Amino acid sequence: MKKIIGTLTLLVLVITLLAACGKSEANSEGKNQNTEDKKILKMATSADFPPFESRDTAGNYEGFDIDLAHMVAKELGYELEIEDMKFDGLVGALQSGRVDMVMAGMSATEKRRQNVEFSTEYNRSGEMFIFKPTNAFKDLESLKGKTIGVQLGTIQEEGADALSEEYGFTVKKVDDAGTMIQELNSNRIDVAYMDKSVAKGYIKEQDLQGFDDPTTSSPGMGIAFPKDSDLVEDVNKALKKFEENGELQKLKDKWLNEQ
Repeated sequence: MKKIIGTLTLLVLVITLLAACGKSEANSEGKNQNTEDKKILKMATSADFPPFESRDTAGNYEGFDIDLAHMVAKELGYELEIEDMKFDGLVGALQSGRVDMVMAGMSATEKRRQNVEFSTEYNRSGEMFIFKPTNAFKDLESLKGKTIGVQLGTIQEEGADALSEEYGFTVKKVDDAGTMIQELNSNRIDVAYMDKSVAKGYIKEQDLQGFDDPTTSSPGMGIAFPKDSDLVEDVNKALKKFEENGELQKLKDKWLNEQ
């Protein structure tokens, strides 16, 4: 009798274990399915360009482009993943298929359009020359013989190269905007040439001075994609919606107009 009871008990334990394993496998399959169904939007940026993209004290991404990218991803039903890299490597990351899009305060120039697709423009800033208060530069003519810092791969690099021939200054190229400001404060360059919205932030933060570049009207900023990307049309629709419902202006008021 005890043998029969023991056998029945063992049988019940085996059945219970099999049922538990089946449930565990089902749950595991469900989790895998959810993971597979999750749509990821991979975005590259160069997080050294406040107020468009930078990191807070905890290392989290923040800025105008970051907020807008999250809005676009949510509108299209994606989860956003951000990868930080040097600005001059962003186009290559798109061409290699490493990322789906780039948001980095990137001007939609004709030269870049040869290699990538752009969304409709979402912001237009212009450029500024900024410098320490001890240097009373007033215009381009006053920059003759000086050293002007620019960020590699930017539209400002192209502009400075062209202007240097006419106005007689030297161009020094660095990896990012933060390094450029360090070069300025260490007197290794006389002037930094950068996007106007970014420049205003540094002028306020570091007690610098500056003047607008009067010579150019640079193209506006766009979201960049690989050639023939299926995302361009949907993103343009999202940007149009944010423009019409005022959400884009709210971001500009938050990040740009307070400068």
